[in-house]
Amino acid sequence: MHPRTCVSGISTFRLSLDDDLAFWARHGIETVGVSVAKAEATGWPDATVALARAVESGLRIVDLIGLGAFDLARPETWERGRERCLRAVEAAERLGVPRTVFTTGRFAPLTWEESADAFTEAIAPVTAEASRRGVGLAIEHTNSLRPDVGFVHTLRDAVDLADRLDVGVCLEVNACWAERDLAATIRRGIDRIALVQISDFRVGTVASSQRLVPGDGDIPLLRIIDTLLDAGYAGYFELELIGDAITDEGYDVAVPRAVTWLDRVLTERDPQPLRPT
Repeated sequence: MHPRTCVSGISTFRLSLDDDLAFWARHGIETVGVSVAKAEATGWPDATVALARAVESGLRIVDLIGLGAFDLARPETWERGRERCLRAVEAAERLGVPRTVFTTGRFAPLTWEESADAFTEAIAPVTAEASRRGVGLAIEHTNSLRPDVGFVHTLRDAVDLADRLDVGVCLEVNACWAERDLAATIRRGIDRIALVQISDFRVGTVASSQRLVPGDGDIPLLRIIDTLLDAGYAGYFELELIGDAITDEGYDVAVPRAVTWLDRVLTERDPQPLRPT
């Protein structure tokens, strides 16, 4: 694998954490993002032990990623959400994982501005503890069809919110590729962009989670990757594949094919890279 290629555990959505570990070993996948939901399903104590063993054997974990833990319109639930985030931060510190990635959480019927105020208050203890432990936090923006997981639906808004909170941004290409003046937003927010998620999309698809292997769809991925590199992005490009096309083709075919595509593209553009942190 190219040193900047990463595979998210979301790409094998229907597999368990144990299955992911076996899958990564079978396909020689060295750099990954781990699903918080899968770790929770296993149980954090057992998951941490299994992941630590994998790290000792050479696996590199770039991030722990999960959906938003907060219902922003219900402050009485925030403490439970904080506890979930803090467990992930603690696990990241123990495993030497540099960052956790979360969406903002459901927000209806709040306005965007009210949601931003609520999220700022809800996440404050988490950002403080993450900073104390030396673990980065990155906000992932989401497709506007998914208000159940977040209120931040553009990269521009994600950068603005990250500036307010002094945290990072997970740039989800599938959710921002058609955004107005994307290149300018990337350049303005380059110091906030901590992770870039890569997948493809076919115009005419009407579901937010029907993604494709890079190169199979209509997203101008090469242009966006070039924009990121030209702006100085030095981090990982994480494959996050999900949807019927991926499961129909089979994880054992679709994921390695995506890795091959991304490896080739990055090798052409960054033939002698340094390993990101």
